[in-house]
Amino acid sequence: MQSSFQEKEALADIFDQVKDINTKLFDVIVEIFRKEKVVDCIGYLSNNENQKQFVQQIFQQVENLVEVDNGQQLINVINNIKQITNVLQQINDHSFNKLDYSNEEKQESIQDLIDRFKDNSRVIKFLQLLIHLTSIDDTLIQCGSNSLHVLVRMKVDLRNNNFENIKIQNTSLVGANFVRCNFSGSQFNNVNISGINLNGALLFNCKWKDLRIQELNKLEGHNNRVNQVCFSPDGNTLASCSYDRSIRLWDVKTGQQKAKLDGHTNIVNSVSFSPDGNTLASGSGDNSIRLWDLNTKKTRAKLDGHTSLVYSVCFSPDGTTLASCSDDKSISLQQVKTGQQKAKLDGHASVISVCFSPDGSTLASGSQDSSIRLWDVKTRQQKAKFYGHASVISVCFSPDGNTLASGSQEKSIRIWDVKSGQQKAQLDGHEDSIISVCFSPDGNTLASGSRDNSIRLWDVKTRQQKAQLDGHSNDVNSVCFSPDGNTLASGSSDNSIRLWDVKTGQQKVQLDGHEDFITTLCFSPDGNILASGSGDKSICLWNVKTGQQKVQLDCNLVTSVCFSPDGNTLASGSGDNSILLWDVKSGQQKAQLDGHEDSVRSVCFSPDGNTLASGSNDTSIRLWDVKTGKQKAELDGHDDCVTSVCFSPDGNTLASGCDYNYSIRLWDVKTGQQKAKLDGHFGCVNSVCFSPDGNTLASGSDDNYIRLWDVKTGQQKAKLDGHFGCVNSLCFSHDGNTLASGKDNFISLWDVKTGKQKAKLDGHFGCVNSVCFSPDVNTLASGSDDNSIRLWDLKIGKEIYPADKNYKNIFAQLKLPLFQDNPLSLSNIITTLRISQTPLFQAKGAFILKADFVNYKGYNLKSLFKSSGSCLLEDFNQK
Repeated sequence: MQSSFQEKEALADIFDQVKDINTKLFDVIVEIFRKEKVVDCIGYLSNNENQKQFVQQIFQQVENLVEVDNGQQLINVINNIKQITNVLQQINDHSFNKLDYSNEEKQESIQDLIDRFKDNSRVIKFLQLLIHLTSIDDTLIQCGSNSLHVLVRMKVDLRNNNFENIKIQNTSLVGANFVRCNFSGSQFNNVNISGINLNGALLFNCKWKDLRIQELNKLEGHNNRVNQVCFSPDGNTLASCSYDRSIRLWDVKTGQQKAKLDGHTNIVNSVSFSPDGNTLASGSGDNSIRLWDLNTKKTRAKLDGHTSLVYSVCFSPDGTTLASCSDDKSISLQQVKTGQQKAKLDGHASVISVCFSPDGSTLASGSQDSSIRLWDVKTRQQKAKFYGHASVISVCFSPDGNTLASGSQEKSIRIWDVKSGQQKAQLDGHEDSIISVCFSPDGNTLASGSRDNSIRLWDVKTRQQKAQLDGHSNDVNSVCFSPDGNTLASGSSDNSIRLWDVKTGQQKVQLDGHEDFITTLCFSPDGNILASGSGDKSICLWNVKTGQQKVQLDCNLVTSVCFSPDGNTLASGSGDNSILLWDVKSGQQKAQLDGHEDSVRSVCFSPDGNTLASGSNDTSIRLWDVKTGKQKAELDGHDDCVTSVCFSPDGNTLASGCDYNYSIRLWDVKTGQQKAKLDGHFGCVNSVCFSPDGNTLASGSDDNYIRLWDVKTGQQKAKLDGHFGCVNSLCFSHDGNTLASGKDNFISLWDVKTGKQKAKLDGHFGCVNSVCFSPDVNTLASGSDDNSIRLWDLKIGKEIYPADKNYKNIFAQLKLPLFQDNPLSLSNIITTLRISQTPLFQAKGAFILKADFVNYKGYNLKSLFKSSGSCLLEDFNQK
């Protein structure tokens, strides 16, 4: 500990020596080094003759270095050069130029630098100098790399910087914001680029290798909850199915989507690979089963026969037969080659799950009719019928096929002898429904997951409970053994996955990253990768051995955001009852406002920016002093959730909308007293908005209506009817003549004076949640559940698409042809700063030419950049 303390003090002391150096010198030094083709910076500066020439060139390029006589200027510059040389020599000899300071062992030293120099512009400039010197002197690469890590950790604004030809190695740049930076000619080696923002960057001739990036482990593409994931027999492909009606195939090594299989017209509940890996079966809520040829990615056959939704599909071990079960109370056996139905097994009520025995001779089925049935696959006859459960949720064969386990709503697990059809044991201990059961590979242990939040391990031979695994804080939806049987994975409605040591019963690691409940888990055949599907629409791939390298996501829902009038502060309200104030330039949290007792639904700054209003599910409105972060007032009067708050243009009145009592209230901001209560809606009031002159208030509601109110009298002036669903968002144009409203898949424009609908803008595929006018009233922006932001030309009532002229300059420089028919589907709208506890890799609008981005496993990540919105100019040139 003492050596660590001395090291961090020595490092900080080294950087402290540059606090008086004129920073104008730094850019000139780099320019002269490049002009003179210097490769040994310290050696060059240490030479007296070079120093003299150096000083002369500096005076030729920089005027007014110091506002004193020329003699004193000369002395100051010479002293500055000597000081820079001395500091470079000390850093060169220090471990800062030898070791990776982004690892855990060096965090004390890094934090000390951040604490001491985060507001020191001269030290920050010197760190930037070290980064640029990596493009000149290979002996300074590690200190330059560590310097970039420090600047990222300091949240220094690195956007729009020129980082041409820099060399960065052995460090972490997690969460770095490099919007519109030029990295052309740069070389990265063993760098963690997880969560960096490369939107709009230039990436020509980059050589990035041995990259580490967490985003490869998160597969995003589904736009609704993932129902099931399944590995191919060789472990190279993962199939997923979703409520969004699609099936997706993923490359396990690269994390990229290989194919999207469309055809089902309702939710896809189940997918299953054939044993040879050439065919995928899927069962859907559209009552059909489809067989997909995985070579062509086309439907090979559509199997109709069920008259209600298909819950589950399962191949026999030899791949010749497909079993399916349905809400139509039947089980179907299909011949895979011909697609013909071999048999229909009737007897159950709604059948939830089917499972072949390991030898393929027996099929087990579990049903909501409280029974389990065993069927002889050859004769299609029922062999046995097990009663004893309430509704059966899960069934699982032991590896030898002699035993069947079942889990039920009535809290018990039952073990059945497959040959005799007799119950061998009842395992009691859980305090709520059993959701999932799974045998270990050797068949000696049974794992069970329950709605009582626990997992239990049972000795199959003795029928005794071996262990109770506690840790989850919600339902355990899925349990799964690794192929070697040493690890158990569990997925829960608490959004986490946990890995357990089966022998000790101890938790090995917690995998956090999903933002909603875990629906399904599956180990790869070699046991090195765990796949998980979730209600958050994503699939995650986890490295089982290095599970400690997890992503920690902030799973609290952000319900509302609002910029301060000067644009420097952003307020966000959250489902964790708090309000956070963020510095927009740095992305740093400035303050946390606590006081609400339930989710914060809406936040709004006063026109002068000094006051923030917040509305909450706790039925209160609170006014906060932005400078001090203290609560100024609490406005009580609503008796249900406050969904929307809005200041009048003069800041004297606050309007608020409520959930289930459907009222709007007007408040005197100075006194905190209620001025008026506006009744008329008969649905939740989602949005309130003042006209620019403050005389009119617009309100939108779940009752499908927009109402206009006279603020002075509190009387309703007009009712605007034209939506076919809830009105989520309202915005007045800056001249006050037009009101925009969003809901359904379209936007309506209303004439405020007449109350008539002027135009309807169609184009979104999901609910329109936000609308906003440009100051000149010619353009409207809209945001939707379809994950898009669209711009609309209000003069012609059409959507604005990215224009070719936006890219003419760069294509002229590259001598690439431009076509009139939309050569690039890139948007000018890019995220310049993302405020979140969770880094997210972004590369929208980045231009890539003759560049390599290879991860530490040897896989090229160009497809990741492309899927993130980058333009691969080689592809464009070929077209």
